Amino acid sequence: MDGTPNQTARVLVVGCGAIGGSVLARLVRAGRCSVVGTTTNAEIADRLRARGVRVDGVDGAFDVPITAEQVWLDVPGAPPPEGPFDAVILATQPPQVEEAARRVVGSLAPDGRIVVLQNGLCEERLARWAGADRVVGGVVAWGASMAEDGAYTRTSTGGFVLGRLDGDTHEPALARLAELLSAVGPTTITDNLRGARWSKLAINCAISTLGTIGGDRLGALMRHAFVRRTALHVMTEVVQTARAEGVRLEKVAGTLDLDWLAIPEGIGVAGWAVRHGALLAVGTRYRNLRSSMLAAIERGRPPSVDFLNGEVVARAAARGVPVPFNTAATDTVHRIARGEARPSLNTLRAMAMALGVPSA
Repeated sequence: MDGTPNQTARVLVVGCGAIGGSVLARLVRAGRCSVVGTTTNAEIADRLRARGVRVDGVDGAFDVPITAEQVWLDVPGAPPPEGPFDAVILATQPPQVEEAARRVVGSLAPDGRIVVLQNGLCEERLARWAGADRVVGGVVAWGASMAEDGAYTRTSTGGFVLGRLDGDTHEPALARLAELLSAVGPTTITDNLRGARWSKLAINCAISTLGTIGGDRLGALMRHAFVRRTALHVMTEVVQTARAEGVRLEKVAGTLDLDWLAIPEGIGVAGWAVRHGALLAVGTRYRNLRSSMLAAIERGRPPSVDFLNGEVVARAAARGVPVPFNTAATDTVHRIARGEARPSLNTLRAMAMALGVPSA
Protein backbone atom coordinates (compact mmCIF):
# COMPACT_ATOMS: atom_id res chain seq x y z
CA MET A 1 0.00 0.00 0.00
CA ASP A 2 2.13 2.84 -1.31
CA GLY A 3 0.03 5.80 -0.12
CA THR A 4 -0.58 7.31 -3.57
CA PRO A 5 -3.55 9.69 -3.05
CA ASN A 6 -5.52 8.56 -6.12
CA GLN A 7 -4.89 4.87 -5.60
CA THR A 8 -8.06 2.73 -5.68
CA ALA A 9 -7.39 0.49 -2.71
CA ARG A 10 -8.98 -2.89 -2.10
CA VAL A 11 -9.94 -3.40 1.53
CA LEU A 12 -11.07 -6.57 3.32
CA VAL A 13 -13.03 -6.06 6.56
CA VAL A 14 -12.83 -9.25 8.61
CA GLY A 15 -15.82 -9.55 10.91
CA CYS A 16 -19.24 -7.96 10.56
CA GLY A 17 -20.12 -7.50 14.20
CA ALA A 18 -20.77 -4.10 15.76
CA ILE A 19 -17.43 -2.50 14.87
CA GLY A 20 -16.72 -4.36 11.63
CA GLY A 21 -20.21 -3.84 10.26
CA SER A 22 -20.08 -0.14 11.07
CA VAL A 23 -16.69 0.19 9.36
CA LEU A 24 -17.88 -1.78 6.33
CA ALA A 25 -20.98 0.39 5.94
CA ARG A 26 -19.10 3.68 6.08
CA LEU A 27 -16.31 2.56 3.75
CA VAL A 28 -18.82 1.35 1.16
CA ARG A 29 -20.85 4.53 1.55
CA ALA A 30 -17.76 6.76 1.10
CA GLY A 31 -16.76 5.01 -2.13
CA ARG A 32 -13.06 5.71 -1.65
CA CYS A 33 -12.05 2.06 -2.01
CA SER A 34 -13.29 -1.33 -3.11
CA VAL A 35 -14.55 -3.15 0.00
CA VAL A 36 -15.35 -6.76 0.87
CA GLY A 37 -16.72 -7.79 4.27
CA THR A 38 -16.36 -11.25 5.77
CA THR A 39 -18.42 -13.05 8.39
CA THR A 40 -18.63 -16.54 9.81
CA ASN A 41 -22.36 -16.05 10.42
CA ALA A 42 -24.52 -17.21 7.51
CA GLU A 43 -27.54 -15.23 8.76
CA ILE A 44 -25.55 -11.99 8.76
CA ALA A 45 -24.22 -12.75 5.28
CA ASP A 46 -27.73 -13.43 3.95
CA ARG A 47 -29.09 -10.27 5.59
CA LEU A 48 -26.34 -8.09 4.11
CA ARG A 49 -26.76 -9.52 0.62
CA ALA A 50 -30.54 -9.25 0.68
CA ARG A 51 -31.08 -5.89 2.36
CA GLY A 52 -27.70 -4.20 2.73
CA VAL A 53 -26.62 -2.50 5.93
CA ARG A 54 -28.80 -0.39 8.19
CA VAL A 55 -26.94 2.13 10.37
CA ASP A 56 -28.28 4.52 12.99
CA GLY A 57 -27.14 6.18 16.18
CA VAL A 58 -25.42 9.34 17.32
CA ASP A 59 -24.35 10.50 13.87
CA GLY A 60 -27.54 9.79 11.96
CA ALA A 61 -29.25 6.95 10.14
CA PHE A 62 -28.69 5.61 6.65
CA ASP A 63 -28.89 2.46 4.53
CA VAL A 64 -26.06 1.09 2.41
CA PRO A 65 -26.69 -1.39 -0.42
CA ILE A 66 -24.29 -4.34 -0.40
CA THR A 67 -23.74 -6.54 -3.44
CA ALA A 68 -23.29 -10.30 -3.17
CA GLU A 69 -19.66 -9.87 -4.24
CA GLN A 70 -19.02 -7.58 -1.25
CA VAL A 71 -19.80 -10.30 1.30
CA TRP A 72 -17.64 -13.38 1.82
CA LEU A 73 -18.98 -16.12 4.08
CA ASP A 74 -16.04 -17.55 5.98
CA VAL A 75 -16.90 -21.20 6.61
CA PRO A 76 -14.67 -24.29 6.84
CA GLY A 77 -13.50 -25.37 3.41
CA ALA A 78 -14.38 -22.10 1.71
CA PRO A 79 -11.63 -20.65 -0.51
CA PRO A 80 -10.08 -17.42 0.78
CA PRO A 81 -11.39 -14.14 -0.63
CA GLU A 82 -9.77 -13.32 -3.94
CA GLY A 83 -6.97 -10.83 -3.42
CA PRO A 84 -4.81 -9.00 -3.47
CA PHE A 85 -6.05 -6.57 -0.80
CA ASP A 86 -4.15 -3.45 0.15
CA ALA A 87 -5.51 -3.58 3.68
CA VAL A 88 -7.04 -6.30 5.81
CA ILE A 89 -8.99 -4.73 8.68
CA LEU A 90 -9.44 -7.19 11.53
CA ALA A 91 -12.66 -6.51 13.43
CA THR A 92 -13.35 -9.87 15.07
CA GLN A 93 -13.41 -10.41 18.82
CA PRO A 94 -9.87 -10.92 20.21
CA PRO A 95 -10.22 -14.70 20.74
CA GLN A 96 -10.75 -15.13 16.99
CA VAL A 97 -8.19 -12.62 15.74
CA GLU A 98 -5.20 -14.89 15.05
CA GLU A 99 -7.24 -17.63 13.39
CA ALA A 100 -9.07 -15.09 11.26
CA ALA A 101 -5.84 -13.34 10.27
CA ARG A 102 -4.17 -16.61 9.25
CA ARG A 103 -7.11 -17.49 6.98
CA VAL A 104 -6.91 -14.25 5.01
CA VAL A 105 -3.27 -13.16 5.18
CA GLY A 106 -2.61 -14.97 1.89
CA SER A 107 -4.99 -12.52 0.23
CA LEU A 108 -2.92 -9.53 1.37
CA ALA A 109 -0.91 -7.66 -1.28
CA PRO A 110 2.90 -7.89 -0.88
CA ASP A 111 2.98 -4.30 0.36
CA GLY A 112 -0.41 -4.51 2.09
CA ARG A 113 -1.06 -3.97 5.79
CA ILE A 114 -3.03 -5.79 8.48
CA VAL A 115 -4.98 -3.27 10.58
CA VAL A 116 -5.75 -4.54 14.09
CA LEU A 117 -8.89 -3.00 15.62
CA GLN A 118 -9.18 -5.44 18.53
CA ASN A 119 -8.88 -4.25 22.11
CA GLY A 120 -5.95 -5.62 24.06
CA LEU A 121 -2.40 -6.06 22.75
CA CYS A 122 -3.15 -8.13 19.65
CA GLU A 123 -0.60 -6.39 17.41
CA GLU A 124 2.20 -8.12 19.30
CA ARG A 125 0.58 -11.52 18.76
CA LEU A 126 0.19 -11.04 15.01
CA ALA A 127 3.61 -9.44 14.54
CA ARG A 128 5.31 -12.62 15.75
CA TRP A 129 4.28 -14.54 12.63
CA ALA A 130 3.05 -11.93 10.13
CA GLY A 131 5.97 -9.53 10.62
CA ALA A 132 5.87 -6.26 12.55
CA ASP A 133 6.32 -4.23 9.35
CA ARG A 134 2.98 -5.54 8.01
CA VAL A 135 0.95 -4.87 11.17
CA VAL A 136 -0.74 -1.56 11.97
CA GLY A 137 -2.59 -0.96 15.22
CA GLY A 138 -5.92 0.85 15.10
CA VAL A 139 -7.17 2.02 18.50
CA VAL A 140 -10.95 2.49 18.26
CA ALA A 141 -12.23 5.59 20.06
CA TRP A 142 -15.97 5.08 19.46
CA GLY A 143 -18.62 2.52 20.28
CA ALA A 144 -21.23 0.55 18.38
CA SER A 145 -23.71 -2.25 18.90
CA MET A 146 -25.48 -4.71 16.63
CA ALA A 147 -29.18 -4.77 17.51
CA GLU A 148 -29.87 -7.48 14.92
CA ASP A 149 -28.03 -9.14 12.06
CA GLY A 150 -26.89 -6.48 9.61
CA ALA A 151 -28.22 -3.53 11.66
CA TYR A 152 -25.72 -1.39 13.55
CA THR A 153 -26.06 1.45 16.03
CA ARG A 154 -23.26 3.94 16.61
CA THR A 155 -23.38 4.55 20.38
CA SER A 156 -20.68 7.23 20.58
CA THR A 157 -18.69 9.46 18.27
CA GLY A 158 -14.97 9.24 17.66
CA GLY A 159 -12.40 7.82 15.28
CA PHE A 160 -9.11 5.92 15.31
CA VAL A 161 -5.53 6.25 16.43
CA LEU A 162 -3.18 4.43 14.03
CA GLY A 163 0.39 3.39 14.73
CA ARG A 164 3.15 0.88 14.23
CA LEU A 165 4.92 -1.10 16.94
CA ASP A 166 8.24 0.49 15.94
CA GLY A 167 6.83 4.02 16.26
CA ASP A 168 7.52 4.98 12.63
CA THR A 169 4.97 7.63 11.63
CA HIS A 170 6.36 8.39 8.16
CA GLU A 171 5.45 5.17 6.35
CA PRO A 172 3.22 6.18 3.38
CA ALA A 173 0.81 3.33 4.07
CA LEU A 174 -0.16 4.92 7.39
CA ALA A 175 -1.24 8.15 5.73
CA ARG A 176 -3.28 6.22 3.16
CA LEU A 177 -4.96 4.14 5.85
CA ALA A 178 -5.73 7.28 7.84
CA GLU A 179 -7.33 8.79 4.74
CA LEU A 180 -9.48 5.71 4.16
CA LEU A 181 -10.58 5.37 7.78
CA SER A 182 -11.48 9.04 8.04
CA ALA A 183 -14.70 7.97 6.34
CA VAL A 184 -15.54 6.27 9.65
CA GLY A 185 -14.23 8.94 12.01
CA PRO A 186 -11.34 11.35 12.66
CA THR A 187 -8.09 9.42 12.39
CA THR A 188 -4.69 10.38 13.80
CA ILE A 189 -1.27 8.73 13.68
CA THR A 190 0.81 8.12 16.80
CA ASP A 191 4.47 7.32 17.42
CA ASN A 192 3.51 5.65 20.72
CA LEU A 193 1.14 2.82 19.78
CA ARG A 194 1.99 0.86 22.94
CA GLY A 195 1.10 3.84 25.11
CA ALA A 196 -2.21 4.33 23.31
CA ARG A 197 -2.98 0.62 23.50
CA TRP A 198 -2.22 0.31 27.23
CA SER A 199 -4.33 3.37 28.04
CA LYS A 200 -7.25 1.92 26.09
CA LEU A 201 -6.56 -1.44 27.75
CA ALA A 202 -7.02 0.17 31.17
CA ILE A 203 -10.36 1.59 30.06
CA ASN A 204 -11.52 -1.69 28.52
CA CYS A 205 -10.49 -3.74 31.55
CA ALA A 206 -12.84 -1.58 33.59
CA ILE A 207 -15.67 -0.65 31.24
CA SER A 208 -16.01 -3.74 29.06
CA THR A 209 -15.33 -6.30 31.78
CA LEU A 210 -17.36 -4.66 34.53
CA GLY A 211 -20.09 -4.08 31.96
CA THR A 212 -20.08 -7.81 31.27
CA ILE A 213 -20.28 -8.69 34.95
CA GLY A 214 -22.88 -6.00 35.69
CA GLY A 215 -24.99 -6.92 32.66
CA ASP A 216 -26.05 -3.37 31.85
CA ARG A 217 -25.14 -0.34 29.79
CA LEU A 218 -22.35 1.88 30.98
CA GLY A 219 -24.51 4.85 31.94
CA ALA A 220 -26.65 2.78 34.31
CA LEU A 221 -23.65 1.09 35.93
CA MET A 222 -21.61 4.24 36.47
CA ARG A 223 -24.37 5.79 38.55
CA HIS A 224 -23.31 3.45 41.38
CA ALA A 225 -20.40 4.62 43.53
CA PHE A 226 -19.15 1.08 44.18
CA VAL A 227 -18.93 0.44 40.42
CA ARG A 228 -16.89 3.60 39.89
CA ARG A 229 -14.59 2.74 42.79
CA THR A 230 -14.08 -0.79 41.48
CA ALA A 231 -13.35 0.59 38.01
CA LEU A 232 -10.72 2.93 39.47
CA HIS A 233 -8.99 0.02 41.20
CA VAL A 234 -9.04 -2.05 37.99
CA MET A 235 -7.55 0.79 35.95
CA THR A 236 -4.95 1.61 38.61
CA GLU A 237 -3.63 -1.96 38.46
CA VAL A 238 -3.35 -1.74 34.67
CA VAL A 239 -1.47 1.56 34.94
CA GLN A 240 0.92 0.07 37.51
CA THR A 241 1.57 -2.91 35.22
CA ALA A 242 2.15 -0.64 32.22
CA ARG A 243 4.68 1.37 34.20
CA ALA A 244 6.46 -1.85 35.18
CA GLU A 245 6.61 -2.71 31.45
CA GLY A 246 8.19 0.67 30.68
CA VAL A 247 5.17 1.97 28.76
CA ARG A 248 4.57 5.72 28.44
CA LEU A 249 0.81 6.06 28.56
CA GLU A 250 -1.12 8.28 26.18
CA LYS A 251 -4.28 10.21 26.99
CA VAL A 252 -7.45 8.47 25.83
CA ALA A 253 -9.23 10.49 23.14
CA GLY A 254 -6.69 13.22 23.87
CA THR A 255 -8.30 14.07 27.21
CA LEU A 256 -8.49 11.23 29.75
CA ASP A 257 -5.15 10.92 31.55
CA LEU A 258 -4.74 7.42 32.97
CA ASP A 259 -1.61 8.40 34.91
CA TRP A 260 -3.72 10.96 36.73
CA LEU A 261 -6.79 8.73 37.07
CA ALA A 262 -4.81 5.97 38.80
CA ILE A 263 -5.32 6.00 42.58
CA PRO A 264 -2.24 7.49 44.31
CA GLU A 265 -1.07 6.38 47.72
CA GLY A 266 -2.68 8.34 50.53
CA ILE A 267 -5.55 9.59 48.37
CA GLY A 268 -7.97 11.79 50.28
CA VAL A 269 -11.65 12.55 49.98
CA ALA A 270 -11.07 15.28 47.40
CA GLY A 271 -8.94 12.97 45.29
CA TRP A 272 -11.63 10.31 45.27
CA ALA A 273 -14.30 12.90 44.43
CA VAL A 274 -12.62 14.25 41.31
CA ARG A 275 -11.92 10.75 40.03
CA HIS A 276 -15.51 9.70 40.62
CA GLY A 277 -16.53 12.82 38.72
CA ALA A 278 -14.34 11.86 35.77
CA LEU A 279 -15.94 8.41 35.58
CA LEU A 280 -19.42 9.92 35.84
CA ALA A 281 -18.52 12.04 32.81
CA VAL A 282 -17.33 8.95 30.93
CA GLY A 283 -20.55 7.16 31.89
CA THR A 284 -22.60 10.05 30.58
CA ARG A 285 -20.75 10.33 27.27
CA TYR A 286 -20.83 6.58 26.61
CA ARG A 287 -24.10 5.89 28.45
CA ASN A 288 -25.47 3.65 25.71
CA LEU A 289 -22.36 1.49 25.49
CA ARG A 290 -23.03 -2.20 26.05
CA SER A 291 -20.11 -4.58 26.44
CA SER A 292 -19.28 -6.51 23.28
CA MET A 293 -17.86 -9.19 25.57
CA LEU A 294 -21.29 -9.68 27.09
CA ALA A 295 -22.80 -9.89 23.60
CA ALA A 296 -20.23 -12.56 22.71
CA ILE A 297 -21.17 -14.64 25.76
CA GLU A 298 -24.84 -14.32 24.86
CA ARG A 299 -24.02 -15.65 21.38
CA GLY A 300 -22.22 -18.63 22.91
CA ARG A 301 -18.74 -17.37 22.04
CA PRO A 302 -15.72 -17.28 24.36
CA PRO A 303 -15.27 -13.95 26.15
CA SER A 304 -12.27 -11.77 25.37
CA VAL A 305 -11.39 -11.26 29.03
CA ASP A 306 -8.13 -13.22 28.69
CA PHE A 307 -6.97 -10.62 26.16
CA LEU A 308 -7.87 -7.77 28.54
CA ASN A 309 -7.76 -8.35 32.30
CA GLY A 310 -6.19 -11.78 31.81
CA GLU A 311 -3.35 -10.22 29.80
CA VAL A 312 -2.77 -7.77 32.64
CA VAL A 313 -2.77 -10.59 35.20
CA ALA A 314 -0.15 -12.55 33.23
CA ARG A 315 2.13 -9.57 32.65
CA ALA A 316 1.73 -8.33 36.20
CA ALA A 317 2.77 -11.74 37.55
CA ALA A 318 5.96 -11.57 35.48
CA ARG A 319 6.70 -8.10 36.91
CA GLY A 320 5.71 -8.82 40.49
CA VAL A 321 2.78 -6.38 40.44
CA PRO A 322 -0.25 -7.38 42.56
CA VAL A 323 -3.53 -7.14 40.60
CA PRO A 324 -6.32 -8.62 42.76
CA PHE A 325 -9.10 -6.65 41.04
CA ASN A 326 -8.15 -7.78 37.54
CA THR A 327 -7.72 -11.34 38.78
CA ALA A 328 -11.19 -11.36 40.33
CA ALA A 329 -12.72 -9.74 37.24
CA THR A 330 -11.17 -12.36 34.97
CA ASP A 331 -12.39 -15.21 37.16
CA THR A 332 -15.91 -13.75 37.42
CA VAL A 333 -16.30 -13.37 33.66
CA HIS A 334 -15.23 -16.98 33.18
CA ARG A 335 -17.80 -18.06 35.77
CA ILE A 336 -20.48 -16.18 33.83
CA ALA A 337 -19.36 -17.77 30.55
CA ARG A 338 -19.58 -21.21 32.17
CA GLY A 339 -23.08 -20.49 33.46
CA GLU A 340 -21.99 -20.53 37.11
CA ALA A 341 -23.07 -16.90 37.63
CA ARG A 342 -25.26 -14.49 35.76
CA PRO A 343 -24.40 -10.96 34.70
CA SER A 344 -26.10 -8.60 37.14
CA LEU A 345 -25.48 -5.68 39.43
CA ASN A 346 -25.59 -8.07 42.38
CA THR A 347 -22.85 -10.24 40.87
CA LEU A 348 -20.70 -7.16 40.39
CA ARG A 349 -21.46 -5.94 43.91
CA ALA A 350 -20.53 -9.30 45.44
CA MET A 351 -17.18 -9.27 43.63
CA ALA A 352 -16.47 -5.70 44.72
CA MET A 353 -17.39 -6.38 48.35
CA ALA A 354 -15.11 -9.43 48.44
CA LEU A 355 -12.28 -7.08 47.45
CA GLY A 356 -13.13 -4.61 50.23
CA VAL A 357 -15.08 -2.06 48.19
CA PRO A 358 -18.02 -0.51 50.11
CA SER A 359 -21.33 -1.63 48.61
CA ALA A 360 -22.99 1.79 48.67
